[in-house]
Amino acid sequence: MGYGAADSSFLSGGFSPSGYKPVPVLTRANIRARLSAPRTSTLRGDVTTAMALLEQGDLDVHDAARLGQLPSTGIPYDKGAGAPGVRAKRTPAAVLVPLIERANGFSVLLTKRTSELKHHGGQVAFPGGRKEDTDEDFIACALRETEEETGLARQSVEVLGHLDPYLTITGYEVTPVVGAVSLPINLTPDPIEVAEIFEVPLAFLMDPANHQRVQRDFNGLKRAYYAMPYGEHYIWGATAGMILNLFDILSDR
Repeated sequence: MGYGAADSSFLSGGFSPSGYKPVPVLTRANIRARLSAPRTSTLRGDVTTAMALLEQGDLDVHDAARLGQLPSTGIPYDKGAGAPGVRAKRTPAAVLVPLIERANGFSVLLTKRTSELKHHGGQVAFPGGRKEDTDEDFIACALRETEEETGLARQSVEVLGHLDPYLTITGYEVTPVVGAVSLPINLTPDPIEVAEIFEVPLAFLMDPANHQRVQRDFNGLKRAYYAMPYGEHYIWGATAGMILNLFDILSDR
């Protein structure tokens, strides 16, 4: 379910998709504890994920007839940032993984980018962007970008920790910042960047049954990635990869 700035009843009310029960044991305290627990932080990314999936094999084939064609940079995996021997310029960036604390469990706030955008137009993404010189750190970057894109006030976000850095094939090294958000909230999507804001139950995203391993061909190039379709929304690529990292941490996998 998505919403815009006018849907104040949805923003202050409950979020209860039919037939799905959120995991009740996840609280701010134990999410923070799991995020702060010692772990080996690994640089994840488009290239390393794709190479691992292609090596494992037995992937689902993208259903272009039903889901439509997906965009691609056209960069071969062996030439992209993160490939062995490739020294690509890395651009620091950050996103916010907003966990909306509702009465029946957490949900995850996501955006669908406008189709007119040059990069990742029409795709599902966490709010965020390039780190500016004026940003004190990655947390400041994630909160600033989120407020600019969605109108979510930074004062409404309690930062719980961060995930492992994620390197896109184009060289953006993204730090995902995890934050808990209390109700009520008022959102004002930036019409230039954001076509829609919607929520997905955290329990849905933390269920391995909803994690798809997918491959497709793009102009002769093999592509492989994780996907987590939810209703009319196709969550895939870097966003799905970051969600999988959150799953690994919260599930002690």
